[in-house]
Amino acid sequence: MTLPIVAYGDPVLRKVGKEIDEQYPQLDELLTNMWETMYNANGVGLAAPQIGLPIRLFLVDTTPFADDEDLSEEERKKLNGFKKAFINAKIEKEVGEEWTFNEGCLSIPDIREDVKRMDTITVSYLDENFKEHTETYDGLLARVIQHEYDHIEGILFTDKLSPLKKRLLKGRLNNISKGKIEVDYRMRFPNLKKGR
Repeated sequence: MTLPIVAYGDPVLRKVGKEIDEQYPQLDELLTNMWETMYNANGVGLAAPQIGLPIRLFLVDTTPFADDEDLSEEERKKLNGFKKAFINAKIEKEVGEEWTFNEGCLSIPDIREDVKRMDTITVSYLDENFKEHTETYDGLLARVIQHEYDHIEGILFTDKLSPLKKRLLKGRLNNISKGKIEVDYRMRFPNLKKGR
């Protein structure tokens, strides 16, 4: 089932997610719905807060980047078929050079900005079977994970922009929260004026 994606301005996007355990109700169904929601919106990642749940869960599927001619053959191979659920993730360390990449977010449609992030991360997490993993990723894989990880920490990519950029985007962000935007997937807008 495709779920509505929560738009910028909703308080749930600012909450630090709570850890979950194997008893979390209907987790399999939730994961199925989240994958469906993400693919329906042409996303490469989706975090639980973006569907209104303040829990430490996000999904990543970087396969769409595998067709990007601007990336090296090696990077495209890494991205192709990379599909994982991350439960109770914790970034253990971020190292390497800071690099800039143009990011967008399903909760902030039609806004893309350059964001600086560290090149390499080590992340510990549980998979959908609650098996523990600690893995190191770099490049675009690391970036997609960092972006989704920020969601479970209550952080949005727009928080990483300069004060000037944030001021310039303020009107557009307010319009998103009011639903004054065209999107081709279901969304829930926090400040939508109800019809009379």
